[in-house]
Amino acid sequence: MGAKTAVLLLQMGGPDSLEAIEPFLYNLFSDRDIIRLGPAFMQPLLARSISRKRAKKVTEYYRKIGGKSPIRELTEQQAVELEKALGGDYRCFVAMRYSHPDTSEALTAIAAAGCDSIIALSLYPHYSRATVGSSVNELYRVLKKGSKPFNLTTITQFYDNPAYIAALSEKVERGLAGFPDRSKVELVFSAHGLPQSFIDSGDPYLDHIQETVRLTMANFGGVSHHLAFQSRAGPVKWLEPSTEDTINRLAASGCKNLLMVPLSFVSDHIETLYEIDIQYKEEAVTRGITNFRRTEALNSSPAFISMLADLVCNCQ
Repeated sequence: MGAKTAVLLLQMGGPDSLEAIEPFLYNLFSDRDIIRLGPAFMQPLLARSISRKRAKKVTEYYRKIGGKSPIRELTEQQAVELEKALGGDYRCFVAMRYSHPDTSEALTAIAAAGCDSIIALSLYPHYSRATVGSSVNELYRVLKKGSKPFNLTTITQFYDNPAYIAALSEKVERGLAGFPDRSKVELVFSAHGLPQSFIDSGDPYLDHIQETVRLTMANFGGVSHHLAFQSRAGPVKWLEPSTEDTINRLAASGCKNLLMVPLSFVSDHIETLYEIDIQYKEEAVTRGITNFRRTEALNSSPAFISMLADLVCNCQ
């Protein structure tokens, strides 16, 4: 029997302890695919300064969700479930862009497993050079440094895949079922924001996000919906409207029932567990929204894992 094919799940990662927050932020702000802080030779120094300052505030956010991000455990569980779904010809591994296990560690594990081929599967549904592009670029950089050659295939997006839309719609349906009258619910798709300059330079992220929303809402006639963007950082212009502004506007219009749908996140992490579940909920309740809920993240839902398995099988 030939060597098994490695499926490498590409994800952003997150700090696995309070002590890991500053190193995680440093890795993030050192990435010139996301942000360019002056000339390249200055970026490490500037990234160190920014990460040290931001870590103080961010640490308090992580304290409120248990002292760490759960994204490593959730992604590793996705890998376990995907390996089961794919069967004996595949092995599944995880590569985090800004935390452990990083790309180098993942490739070492793949080589030790005797795999000759890699299918790199991005867990970002929507392509952006800041997310998928950065992870794939890092993969190529590490592969170039290594001594073992691999046959590499990449899967970089699935924003309009019918099975992905079905998995997302399943979560929305479950969320709407918690309200007595869905016609009185305002549904807010909240996607991770990007600087507007990315879109202006041709990044397809916004188009991908809008298409996911359109395809999902085709399953929910009569439900009012909105698209907003969260997690803004820095002084530059970001995609609008912000999630916070959208919640405030809906509250001012008399909204009482609000269902948040995390978009561009396939696993729970700081953006869902703190930003939405704590920060936005507190703001919504303060402004008179009495029934604030969030749809479950996809995590390891059978429908989502099945979709990932189909992507892998159909790419060869």
